[in-house]
Amino acid sequence: MTTTAAEGLRLFDSADADFVAAFQRDGFALLADALSPEQVDEVNADALRLCRGDLGEITFRGPDAQAILQRQEAVRGALSDDEAVLRQYLCIHYPHKVSAACADALAAPRIVDALTGVIGPNVKAMQSMLFIKSEGKPGQAWHQDEFFIPTRDRSLTAVWIALDDATVQNGCLWVLPGSHRRGVIYPEREQDDPRFDCSTEAFDFPYTDDDAVPVEIPAGTAVIFNGYLLHRSLQNSGQHGYRRALANHYMSAESLLPWHPPKQGEHMAIADYRDIVMVAGEDPYAYKGTEDIARPSSRPDKEGGCDR
Repeated sequence: MTTTAAEGLRLFDSADADFVAAFQRDGFALLADALSPEQVDEVNADALRLCRGDLGEITFRGPDAQAILQRQEAVRGALSDDEAVLRQYLCIHYPHKVSAACADALAAPRIVDALTGVIGPNVKAMQSMLFIKSEGKPGQAWHQDEFFIPTRDRSLTAVWIALDDATVQNGCLWVLPGSHRRGVIYPEREQDDPRFDCSTEAFDFPYTDDDAVPVEIPAGTAVIFNGYLLHRSLQNSGQHGYRRALANHYMSAESLLPWHPPKQGEHMAIADYRDIVMVAGEDPYAYKGTEDIARPSSRPDKEGGCDR
């Protein structure tokens, strides 16, 4: 086990008992070399291919989707400019659907080992997000992932993998250690803070910004954290290139996933989102089959406005 310089945060070399204890105590733990340098390069290469449209269409969400599409077409007229291509996007959802490198990262052995340590032997994934935060791009306000992806057994776990060295200057994660312990989902509200994208913010929790810890980590490191942990990120300051990251979400396969509204005639108690990928163990609900529902899409970053 090694130690980072930032805030004395500990980087674990393996998902051992100390790693699991830190996760349970603080709501997060850091895994060194979750992806190898070669794997990081492969994901970043596929990020460019995604943004170029080489891996298929990416839909845009938000009120100014048409203007974004027009801007994208203009950029594609200068395809030699990789920088311009990447700067079109803040975050692409579900890259694992079309990128082999992102799909491989979803089930990377070191990450799966950590997940079985903190979740259990049977683990399923339901989401991936590729963040491409170039200079000046916003972060996300305080939030809990479990607010957006509700699990019935509180097993939601995020794996946030740095694809560049993550620093305060380029918009690293900030966490409120221990904020997961109460198991409370805090209320959310709209926000107009220019530091953040169009997502809402959690509020009315018993912590302040003074309690927050920046998670500065080298590329390839994973922040593995509980779905109830309050966390945020700030803007890329505009002086430090990209802060790319791959964020994947997992939970226990034993638990149903009432992520979307129930189908017609279906009770919420048995609602179960089945667009999943098993990464460890067995699926007790395999008899339900799986569905290919979600497709790659891009969230609004306020440049084109927000849905209100």
